Amino acid sequence: MNVFNQLSIWLSFQISIILLVGIPFSLSFWSIKKRNKAVSKLLSIYWKISLLFFISLLLLIGKYNYALVVTNISTLLITVSVWFWNDINDELREYGFSYSLTTTTKIWRWTVTFISLNFLIQSLQNFNCFSLINSDECAIWLQPSSNLYILIKNLFNFFFGANFTEPIAKFLGLISLLIYTIGLIQWLIIKFPKNGRNSCFSENGRN
Repeated sequence: MNVFNQLSIWLSFQISIILLVGIPFSLSFWSIKKRNKAVSKLLSIYWKISLLFFISLLLLIGKYNYALVVTNISTLLITVSVWFWNDINDELREYGFSYSLTTTTKIWRWTVTFISLNFLIQSLQNFNCFSLINSDECAIWLQPSSNLYILIKNLFNFFFGANFTEPIAKFLGLISLLIYTIGLIQWLIIKFPKNGRNSCFSENGRN
């Protein structure tokens, strides 16, 4: 793996922290302050879907062979979730460019789409890492999660007085993945046939 590719992967993870955590966190508080139900609902859905990305980081810490597959699925689902809802899309289109909250939200949706495609393209360049994340050539994909590992390890030791290890991270990641998958299947079977692409953000009246 060349230096440029290594740098690109590292930057992608660093930028994703801003795009997938920092900006949506700010937008969530901003939408609550502005009492914008459409953006609030969009961010509420986003946080539920984006849990899979954080699960994939646990799996990367645990060096689970298919962790990179989960990472790409998570970014794909995140992208779908921010564009999927007809009622939210219609509401956002009603606001002009001068309304900064919705304009920022629209720009953020495009940047999330870009980071998702970027992850997929970079992953395809290292196709073997989809099933062999522990190989030497895939080590670069494990490095960005090392800082998170150190943080969790320190917190785990502080609160529980125990050592947080890679096998524990893998176990927690797989359990979380199972629960997440069950929840997603439940939504697909029960809620999606009923509501379709309607997020129901305006059930209590539009702002």
